[in-house]
Amino acid sequence: MLTPRFSCADFTFPLLPHDKVLALIQLLGIEAVDLGVFEERSHHFPSQVRADVKGMAEAMRSNLEQKGLTAADVFVQTGPEPPVAAANDPDPTVRAENREILKAMVEYAALLGCSHVTGLPGVRHEDVDPQQDWSLAVEETAWRMETARSAGLTYAIEAHVGSILPDPETTLRFIEACPGITLTLDYGHFAYQGMSNESAHPLLAHASHFHARGGANGQLQSTMKENTIDYGAIVRGLAAADYTGYLCLEYVWIDWEGCNRTDNVSETLLLKAELERHIRELS
Repeated sequence: MLTPRFSCADFTFPLLPHDKVLALIQLLGIEAVDLGVFEERSHHFPSQVRADVKGMAEAMRSNLEQKGLTAADVFVQTGPEPPVAAANDPDPTVRAENREILKAMVEYAALLGCSHVTGLPGVRHEDVDPQQDWSLAVEETAWRMETARSAGLTYAIEAHVGSILPDPETTLRFIEACPGITLTLDYGHFAYQGMSNESAHPLLAHASHFHARGGANGQLQSTMKENTIDYGAIVRGLAAADYTGYLCLEYVWIDWEGCNRTDNVSETLLLKAELERHIRELS
């Protein structure tokens, strides 16, 4: 049996002030929020949190408590785009700065009472030897995982379009190279590239967090009417893997790959209803 624990990303509604975002998530009947902390493009930036970890955490915790919400995940992106200040940046100065940011974000999550942190695995740098790129990604991911673990938190990576982990097969190889790492799993990045649902199913056993939204071939984000991601099979797979994490309703609104063409309130509700239906079918 899969226990339905839903969260909603705060970056689903980036045009609202953050307190209004939290109020809207609560109005949608969702009890937890995924906090996106992306440099220069979210409600709060990693650099801001690092400058005042305790103050930012205290303010956020108060806001969450006022809305009756809990933090399901803190999603950290150290640059405004994945290639900028990537986890496996070949510049050791950049990697050292990233580590300081991650330490601050782990402390921030812990102060919020949030047990899960998500980051990106890194990108392919064309001017760097592929093996070095890979090795740096594994090394930095392992360091982040152990840093989170020492604070009692789980660290997960999201395989995504444009990353060093663009497909399920490569992602599984990375998991073998970095024992213990878990995934914040989003089938949309694979569906967009025309990959089958079945190709991603082996990743379910490694998921500690799950991003759900509509997706299809050529559509990184789609309406639920056009969605081709098999959420029935996913729910059954998560149940078989004894998944205990959150199902994050992660519609986004950003001018990238057409991800600003959906009614995020309506699609979030439709997605939630579909997931709830599949969960009921398990019983």
